[in-house]
Amino acid sequence: MKKSLLLLGVVALLFSSCKKEDENESPVSSAENGPYLVLKFHFDEDQERLDNFGNPSVIPAGNAAQTPQFNSLSAHYAELIPNANTWLGDGEVIYEGPETTAGGDLAIDFDQAVLAGEGEVFQRIPLSSISAGTYEYLRMSLSYQNYNIALQANGFDLQGTLAGFIGYNNYITSYTIEGDEVAVNGNKLQGYWGFETNFGVVEGQAPEGATTVVNPLWDTSPIPAGSCLVTGLFPEALQITGTETQDIVVQVSLSVNNSFEWIDGNSDGIYQPGDNEQVVDMGIRGMIPMVQD
Repeated sequence: MKKSLLLLGVVALLFSSCKKEDENESPVSSAENGPYLVLKFHFDEDQERLDNFGNPSVIPAGNAAQTPQFNSLSAHYAELIPNANTWLGDGEVIYEGPETTAGGDLAIDFDQAVLAGEGEVFQRIPLSSISAGTYEYLRMSLSYQNYNIALQANGFDLQGTLAGFIGYNNYITSYTIEGDEVAVNGNKLQGYWGFETNFGVVEGQAPEGATTVVNPLWDTSPIPAGSCLVTGLFPEALQITGTETQDIVVQVSLSVNNSFEWIDGNSDGIYQPGDNEQVVDMGIRGMIPMVQD
């Protein structure tokens, strides 16, 4: 019992970021029949690791990082952007998730969030509802992530599951990470997290501004602080004519390359929260939307 409690205390020194049950596995917009613009997630451990401005990013001296094993992701907003000079909201907004004031301030309604794993459909949007045009970028506000990481505590090699809420504000009644339900019944700002190992669940709050949000258009199309609005360039611009007869499938490839980063106090490359190794970043490290043949 003492050892279990000690390990829980060690894990409680943890970090900052997000999971929910897969109760909405195959979301389909109900507006009408297709064809659709279909958005699917892909988690790429080899995709280039970028900083907030879309530049290549290396792990600083004194830090270490690992590539998490993603289980699911959710987004709250999606917008197609014609060009680099398009301001936030002036593009074609194709998806907005439910919001609520049940917790006070306006917040993302996590109870209605759609979660999708590797290769799964996140949204289907009728192409008839999207303006014809050429779109060079996709912008998505990521709101929740669930993944597994490795750590060490008191000589034990452990695996834990992180449920991280990275949306601007999140109304949560409860959520389940692995087996235990966590009751919240209120709003939680960006950076609230729950973490589960065999020894139980701990909760915490990330420092403000601790999450990387990749936006290569900072100079021409900035984003609000705390929004987690990730922007990615289509390798070939997305063309919507308005006369499509078949679905357009877009794979939203997300860089998870060493996206979990901490201060490596003893320089061994092993995450050890009990040794006061503080997590410094958990953000997605880049996004490439690609039209699939």
